[in-house]
Amino acid sequence: MDFQHLNYWQEKANSLQPETRLFINGEYCAAADNSTFETIDPAAQQTLAHVARGKKADVERAVQAARSVFDRGDWSQASPARRKAVLHKFADLMEAHREELALLETLDTGKPIRHSLRDDIPGAARAIRWYAEAIDKVYGEVAPTGVNELAMIVREPIGVVAAVVPWNFPLLLACWKLGPALAAGNSAILKPSEKSPLSALRLAGLAKEAGLPDGVLNVISGFGHEAGQALSLHPDVEVITFTGSTRTGKQLLKDAGDSNMKRVWLEAGGKSANIVFADCPDLQKAVNATAGGIFYNQGQVCIAGTRLLVEESIADEFLARLQEQASLWQPGNPLDPNTTMGCLSITPTPIAFTALFVPQRAKAPCCSTGAKTRGRRPLGQPFLSTSIPPRPSAGKRSSARYWW
Repeated sequence: MDFQHLNYWQEKANSLQPETRLFINGEYCAAADNSTFETIDPAAQQTLAHVARGKKADVERAVQAARSVFDRGDWSQASPARRKAVLHKFADLMEAHREELALLETLDTGKPIRHSLRDDIPGAARAIRWYAEAIDKVYGEVAPTGVNELAMIVREPIGVVAAVVPWNFPLLLACWKLGPALAAGNSAILKPSEKSPLSALRLAGLAKEAGLPDGVLNVISGFGHEAGQALSLHPDVEVITFTGSTRTGKQLLKDAGDSNMKRVWLEAGGKSANIVFADCPDLQKAVNATAGGIFYNQGQVCIAGTRLLVEESIADEFLARLQEQASLWQPGNPLDPNTTMGCLSITPTPIAFTALFVPQRAKAPCCSTGAKTRGRRPLGQPFLSTSIPPRPSAGKRSSARYWW
């Protein structure tokens, strides 16, 4: 894969004009009250765009559009062959626009352009293709009954699906949720994070170009307490699928119960552990996997290996190798194809980020590869610490690059 060079991506970034309006019923439009919010380029720490701020009135329009097209059957009753063809065309367009989409992801999140181009965009397109291929391979069932009875199990679309996605993998997670929803014939409303809404808004235009009927896919950019809660409480939304914090997930469950008892799918992440035993057949491979499992995407991954448990007899050698491997993950300009570690997508301030680790580091008997930032940019370097208590504040609160 040709990742080009830094000047190439800088020139493309300078000429980029991202879509910033809501997408409702097949059209881009301003918010009902014309309000907007700023998105920040994490690397430059400057305003990237002013994006439409969707609220309850905009959610209402989107739900009405999604419900109307569902009831008409333009998509929900379309043949499997047609839905399959449209979704394949959708994936084709994503691949054709991979540089534009990758650039939007990198500018919006601070992740390296190399990773956006190699992983996020191809992965998102593959997800759409996978579900497109599954459309004509999902069958009903005939249940065993008495001689004079017939019981059939038929799988049908449920209605309007709301998909709420986080800021760390905006496009990839959007397609993981939209793929099955659209393949089944549902209408969907996508609510991207206010930190990274740009690729989702562009995605909607590609879906329309692919032939998705108006109203089947709507995108509402905005904040959780406004657009997100309006979706979770809306009586005409049958399903809400969410990836993000445990606190928000609990609130969505409550909102579902307080409204129409909509179905809820949650993925709230966690503190994952890598475990390495002395009989590991390839120690260096385990070291490399451990480093990639925590430093990839600046550690901002729901399943990042934030804890490392190593058998004592190999601990010293393993940590020495890991320290060497960690030194290779140096943060840099996300638009440079040689960069493997970009910027933190969200952090209060560089000072606050550093302060989170310094007290823990002072207490730790053994530490390596310091945590620090560079100027105003949230470029946290890899940080390893050993012999930390089971429940330190850093271990529970930090987003990345931490073992205990």
